[in-house]
Amino acid sequence: MSAVEFSLVIPCHNEEKNLQPLLSAIHATLNPLAVEYEIVITDDCSTDNSWSALKHLAASDPRLRIQRFKFNCGESAASWAGMRASRGRYIATLDADLQNDPKDLPAMLEALKNADCVCGTRAATRGKGDNWIRIASSWIANWVRNKLSGENITDAGCTYRVFKRECISHVKFFNGAHRFLPTLIKMEGFRVVEVPVSTNPRYSGTSHYGVWNRLFKSFRDLLAVRWMKSRRIRYEIAESND
Repeated sequence: MSAVEFSLVIPCHNEEKNLQPLLSAIHATLNPLAVEYEIVITDDCSTDNSWSALKHLAASDPRLRIQRFKFNCGESAASWAGMRASRGRYIATLDADLQNDPKDLPAMLEALKNADCVCGTRAATRGKGDNWIRIASSWIANWVRNKLSGENITDAGCTYRVFKRECISHVKFFNGAHRFLPTLIKMEGFRVVEVPVSTNPRYSGTSHYGVWNRLFKSFRDLLAVRWMKSRRIRYEIAESND
């Protein structure tokens, strides 16, 4: 394979029936763009047949690279492991359940020409793919995160993002970091923008997230990010002999 320009990083946990449709949708979107890409999927120790399905798909798809955790580690770990294994100049992160539509990738790549990181926002489309409980919990979680972190991200819970590799070169990942990646990237001095993306109904299986995951469980992480922002070192060099 020639040099990879674009890596799609996808965490996977019990998504057996979503994998083939996901790969088909990605190929249908990216093949016409004539961009050299890879798909990196990390199986977070699924308890269904996801790993068997991935091995079967990888046997006939040279663009698909797969790895499996020895034990369940969570979405942040699976995302970070995929980013570290990826080889592209640009990285996209998306979910395996097809709620993130690969058809939005060209618009996100176009927006990347004027930014370092492009985050998807489902603010205008959530009603088409989610029930009212998930919509309400997401709205509350976004409000709390922005209020406490001093951010203005309209959909911090959306992990559909495209960014330059250098954006994460110095980011310190932790459990829950995937929720705060735009803020962590901003803290490294990079420009982050949002673009509208679609929200599809989950193709198969059940959601791994609810009110507990979206708000209460991430509250400690939010306080940590708030502390990191408040203690960030800022300086400007006035003169130098270099």
